[in-house]
Amino acid sequence: MSEAEDREKALILGVAGGQGRLLARRLSRTFRVVGVDRVPWSRRPPETPFYQVDVRTREFEDIVRAERPDAIVHLGFIRDFRGTATERYDTNVRGTKKLLDHCKTYGVGRLVVLSTSYVYGALPENPSFMDEEHPLSASRNYPEIRDLVELDTLATAFMWQYPEVRTSVLRPVPTLGYYVSNSMATYLRQRVVLVMMGFNPMLQFMHEEDLAEALAQTVERGLRGVYNVTGPGEVPLHVAIHETGGTPLALPEFVARPLLGRLFRFGLLNVPPGAIDYIKFPCTISGERFVQATGFRPLFGLREAFRSLQR
Repeated sequence: MSEAEDREKALILGVAGGQGRLLARRLSRTFRVVGVDRVPWSRRPPETPFYQVDVRTREFEDIVRAERPDAIVHLGFIRDFRGTATERYDTNVRGTKKLLDHCKTYGVGRLVVLSTSYVYGALPENPSFMDEEHPLSASRNYPEIRDLVELDTLATAFMWQYPEVRTSVLRPVPTLGYYVSNSMATYLRQRVVLVMMGFNPMLQFMHEEDLAEALAQTVERGLRGVYNVTGPGEVPLHVAIHETGGTPLALPEFVARPLLGRLFRFGLLNVPPGAIDYIKFPCTISGERFVQATGFRPLFGLREAFRSLQR
């Protein structure tokens, strides 16, 4: 048996996205990587097996049964709002439930689920740095992301119910980088950036390469638990806009919220008006538990993360 065949096997669900490709490259140092996604994987390394299937299908179950991965990393969520709310919810929640069932049935030893710090919600009463025990309150004022709260809750419950599967749920701060296309990166890439008049909350960021490293370390160490993952620090929103080359445009909320609501309903904006709270109120987290478990330290500073978005 070759050295490569001696390695454990890691299946990355959602491998075709920017974060998935970065993780596949990083994990290939220590694992045999198998990729799965609903969409094609462009520029796939020829040595890496890839299956273009939906997590909700019987075909995906057949892949897990045949490949028998030692670890699965779940990045296969719909995080944008371009499709229907029903499709997003079904993929994220029912798809995650099916994946959890397969992990239990086919003896997957390690599972890493990528959640988000947004599940805590952006609320005026938030403490400065929330730990992993803080309630997940995002759907209170932002019902469009209740699916992210539910899948996080599903994975956490699974972790306690089935300890034989070493399950980790990571809740990272917003990620910036050349390959990412999340809502915060899209927001900061605009030349004129909408802000709420009278608000300038502290925000946290991390570089996409650092998140790939955090995910890889979680798999390699076989961590079990819920972990916030933070980057090199936090800055006021207006500083982030300046550092990424944008110009803030301040509007009063009574103008901005109904305007954004109409643009979203007509398909002219990809983010619901509930997202406004994340540029009004703090949603900062403590990453101390993950640091204690792994010794993780970001390789990229905030300036490098911001530079990766500059036009």
